[in-house]
Amino acid sequence: MHNRFRQCLRRMSLAALTMLAAPLHAADLVIAMPNWPSGQATANILKVSLKEHFGLDADVREMGTLIAFAGMDRGEVDIYPEVWLPNFDSLVKKYVDGRKTVDLSPKGVPAAQGICVTRETADKYGIKDISDLADPKKATVFDTDGDGKGEMWIGALGWSSTSIEKIRAKSYGYEKTMTLLQMPEDMAMAAVDAAAATGQPIAFYCYSPHHIFELHDIVELTEPKYDPAKWHIVMPSDDPDWLSKSEAPVAWDASHFYIGFASSTAARLPKVAAFLSNIDFTAEEVTEMSYALQVDRQDPAKYAQAWVANHQDRLNAWSK
Repeated sequence: MHNRFRQCLRRMSLAALTMLAAPLHAADLVIAMPNWPSGQATANILKVSLKEHFGLDADVREMGTLIAFAGMDRGEVDIYPEVWLPNFDSLVKKYVDGRKTVDLSPKGVPAAQGICVTRETADKYGIKDISDLADPKKATVFDTDGDGKGEMWIGALGWSSTSIEKIRAKSYGYEKTMTLLQMPEDMAMAAVDAAAATGQPIAFYCYSPHHIFELHDIVELTEPKYDPAKWHIVMPSDDPDWLSKSEAPVAWDASHFYIGFASSTAARLPKVAAFLSNIDFTAEEVTEMSYALQVDRQDPAKYAQAWVANHQDRLNAWSK
């Protein structure tokens, strides 16, 4: 697992170097692609759609959200397909509300985030509330390396939600009983598949829309309801002492994600901006995208070609 993790970091470094070395705006547009399945699918659907309906060539480049926002701020990146809120509240405050260099589509996709277990984990081992993870005796059921602490996936390296899950683990107290793992999503989902198949207990960060809820009987752990007075998040990019200054001993607020695009792109290509603002993917469609890429292992570019061919009515409506 550690070797695979290092290989992933090496790929990320090479991707970053490639991005820096590549001439920006070699195409008409640059679409920043996140490293999760639905974001990859959407980025490619946008690429195909923009070519078909506007005759524009777009480059799809994998990059993190911070880099994408900075690129949109400078006019070097045009579109980012999934801006999750409240995850990126600080970026929206800075670039959308403050500098006004990034716009968000008005039509968000409803989403949810939390900590999940398999049904067997909940019923057989009695892990049903997030406070159970802070119970040393219960946490040991997740111990796979014999160190007396359980293991749980809290997200991929670089995700904003991963930092927030660290804050939540500290706030709830299970950072002392659980080892918090960061690794690529496909590795984590493979572990969930294996645990579900063998009946082994597992706890992991979960979000929806996502195909994992279609594959397995997944249970989200209960938590105290979201309370804005108790949700104080400082991100690593904003303060080196972010973890000690943050607290979040409550559930996530209701989430949404939106298409983000550079304000300069909206001024340069107003019809494209209108098109992006009309896009209204449903949660079911996003789940299908996730399933197609993660489970069926479809190539994102080929999947996008087929999706566009099969949804001409949607595209025509968005293009008006």
